Amino acid sequence: MTPVVKIICENNGSELSVNMGTSLREVIDMLALNSPQPFLAAYVNNRIKELNYKIYKPISVRFIDITHFEGTRVYQRTLFFIMHKAVHDLYPEATFSIRHSVSKGFYCEIDDHDELSDEQIAQIKQRMDEIIAADIPIVRERLLASEVETIYSKLGFDDKIALLRTRPRLYADVYRMADMAGYFYGALAPSTGYIHLFDIRRYYNGLHLAVPRRTDPTQLENIVPQDKMFDIFKEYKEWVEVMGVQNIGSLNSKVLAGESSDLIKVAEAFHEKKLGAIADSIYDANISRGARIVLISGPSSSGKTTFAQRLGIQLRILGLRPVTISLDDYFVNREDTPRDEKGDYDFEALEAIDIALFNEQLNLLLKGESVRVPKFNFITGLREWYDQPLQLDERSILVIEGIHGLNPRLTAAVDDRLKFKVYISALTSISMDNVSRIATTDNRLIRRITRDYYSRGANAESTIRRWPSVRRGEDKHIFPYQENADVMFNSSLFYEIAVLRQFVEPKLREVPNTVPEYAEAKRLLKFLDNFLPIDPAEIPPTSILREFIGGSSFKY
Repeated sequence: MTPVVKIICENNGSELSVNMGTSLREVIDMLALNSPQPFLAAYVNNRIKELNYKIYKPISVRFIDITHFEGTRVYQRTLFFIMHKAVHDLYPEATFSIRHSVSKGFYCEIDDHDELSDEQIAQIKQRMDEIIAADIPIVRERLLASEVETIYSKLGFDDKIALLRTRPRLYADVYRMADMAGYFYGALAPSTGYIHLFDIRRYYNGLHLAVPRRTDPTQLENIVPQDKMFDIFKEYKEWVEVMGVQNIGSLNSKVLAGESSDLIKVAEAFHEKKLGAIADSIYDANISRGARIVLISGPSSSGKTTFAQRLGIQLRILGLRPVTISLDDYFVNREDTPRDEKGDYDFEALEAIDIALFNEQLNLLLKGESVRVPKFNFITGLREWYDQPLQLDERSILVIEGIHGLNPRLTAAVDDRLKFKVYISALTSISMDNVSRIATTDNRLIRRITRDYYSRGANAESTIRRWPSVRRGEDKHIFPYQENADVMFNSSLFYEIAVLRQFVEPKLREVPNTVPEYAEAKRLLKFLDNFLPIDPAEIPPTSILREFIGGSSFKY
């Protein structure tokens, strides 16, 4: 008699006894779960598992589809794998790369194919459709690392080999899709037939891969023009290639060669050069059109505060007198804060700011009048006032930092000629390999977990729990306005995750396996393990990274 185990399904609260060795895919059929979208993976005892996972002990399971944040990731990874195989089938000697997210999709390149014809693009799409229609199984195997390296060598995947060699292990995991192989730091769908919607089209010198909306998977995301954002990604791509640190494997090789110190110095110098150029642009705008206000916006953990401080130094070099104002000080009293659909305070809504007072005081300051600006008390939730009034002189430049900085409604009462707008974000400049990109959101989440613990006393569990809400707020209040910026600044440092690893790993290990946040903690730990650590000792006290790991010479 085959032993049985009990399953508790969180989707509908049901219980089921199944034979040992039953797969999650089979359980879905047994439970007859109804879902508008196919299930792509599942949380098993708060750990993400693929649907091929077989059950040998009692579990609690929660199946997820594309409408879940992790389900979206599973869908996208699977689509990346399919696209990689399609390109490899058509152009076996070419190198295919998924560079970064842009315009609500992903920018991809095929080396030596800068001018893809409409016919070539149609062929790639047709081949992807054929792979999906064939419903090819995607199988995960654990093999000797030497065997995996042989597989990659036959396919010409030097980028994947570099990572294997710099993080040596006896065994390594590999995904198979017919004759294609690869690895991703996260689950994939059981087969290619789970992909139902995508599109590809020409985009700059490569391709744009369009994906379904998470909130409405029957529709593709609309392409949003992001020319400025694309230019920033392009600049950093070219720069990391010159530096020879395009991916984790090449970064690890530099660390093993004892070049960490040089990497830090060069990366920080690049930031300083960009900051100086932005300050020059502000100075020119001040002379040419009387710009007096610098508005700085960006998503969570992008380093806005340190950026504003360092920009202020560059402005002083040019003879200007920067005066910093935080939008947080213009919060309405907590009891007057708008609420979201769940009834919770919505601190990220524009209406949480006293816009009328903010615009009134801006105009008074620009006229040279003296103003007592507010100071928000986050403990009492009440507005207070600085004793010392603020007054600008002819050399003064207001530097205003906050998530709503680029929203036109924030400064509607101020002449546009007086504004200079800056968008800042940590746009990850290296990848795991050519197909496994490092999501910008992962970079920022790792930063935030570190900062929240060391600076705000919040544990990793609470930061991870809040993160989906933070991302929804960014989608609503920040990203729609990023192209309004006069300039953009990439605050990422290609070496930073290798430094952050030693700070964030202990905190991620504290997340108990009894909470849903455990799955994300485990995913991040697995991802961080690919990086060789870098000693933070040589990171300068003015570095943006110091905002998160401590030791900054700036007062926050």
